[in-house]
Amino acid sequence: MRFIKLLAVLFVVFVEPVFAEQSEHQEVLKQLQLPEGFSISIFADNVPNARSLALGDNGIVFVGSRQEGKVYALKDENRDGVAEQRHIIASDLYMPNGVAYKDGALYVAEVNRIIRYDNILSQLSDPPKPKVVFDALPSDRHHGWKYLRFGPDNKLYTAVGAPCNICKPDKDIYASLVRLNTDGSDFEIIAHGIRNSVGFDWLPGTNALFFTENGRDNLGEDVPPEELNQWSTVGDHFGYPFCHGGDIPDPEFGNERKCADFKPPVWKFGAHAAALGLRFYQGKQFPDEFKNQLLVAQHGSWNRAEPQGYRVVLVKFKNNKPVSEELFVSGWLPPKEGKPLGRPVDILELPDGSILISDDTLGVIYRVTYKAGK
Repeated sequence: MRFIKLLAVLFVVFVEPVFAEQSEHQEVLKQLQLPEGFSISIFADNVPNARSLALGDNGIVFVGSRQEGKVYALKDENRDGVAEQRHIIASDLYMPNGVAYKDGALYVAEVNRIIRYDNILSQLSDPPKPKVVFDALPSDRHHGWKYLRFGPDNKLYTAVGAPCNICKPDKDIYASLVRLNTDGSDFEIIAHGIRNSVGFDWLPGTNALFFTENGRDNLGEDVPPEELNQWSTVGDHFGYPFCHGGDIPDPEFGNERKCADFKPPVWKFGAHAAALGLRFYQGKQFPDEFKNQLLVAQHGSWNRAEPQGYRVVLVKFKNNKPVSEELFVSGWLPPKEGKPLGRPVDILELPDGSILISDDTLGVIYRVTYKAGK
């Protein structure tokens, strides 16, 4: 009898924090607002510092992190919209924010290198040692965390942020967009003047690459805007550190180059909203008007007197150009002064047309679904 009582105590101690955490997350869900017909739920709730997302075969979802230093794999075995399994693929990595998957291999972008885990789906419980793809990236922590995606050309794309708030970096690789082959060869800097990008995607049916860029700090509450930029040609320059938002000369470096010398943003978000991950919706579950439209996660401001962001927006495109912006998911920022409830980071579309949204503050992955007539 004493043994049974001990087991009961251990069970309560182990399980209770999990249920308490789930209850807290359900309270957050109640505050979130979406358009009519859409619902949001928790796909996974034990993913500390969840950041960038990538989809593997068989519905496996890979998740990078930043401060946590881990990479996770999530599996929804019975396809009920909730991940029952969580595997830790790697620990003690250097801010492994970026993840990408192709041909059975998981690619992970640390600050200073890109590594690869081969045949990962058959080894989720006992991951192999990674192979180094490329290890000549700068090791600066400031804006060092990276996004990672495969482009239409099957090359890996990532960005190297500026190692500062505002400065003229002493090496060409800083404040750039780069790409390389999966074996690490043919490394190429394809664009400059990008302070910090942690999200990009290609417009379906085109090779047009759109990416978010976070503007500099300490210019004021409402300047400069966060940017959505379009890259098209090797050598494109987007202005940093000389010009911000396409038409705001930097007070320190703006006298050296004119804003007209650079490629302006194709869309401007609110200042300091921290636009990060983005995806063009290509599924069939959402209404037709969402097809090939851009969903953008705004992580939220950290130094603005009146916080801004903390939401997911829909940027509508017409004739391959952005024309408007509207709320898609909001409510992480309470209407009155108070602590934000969460911070969205990245967006991933699942094979059934639902989408996932990562939240690095709560350590959860949300799932958004649509059903007409709700």
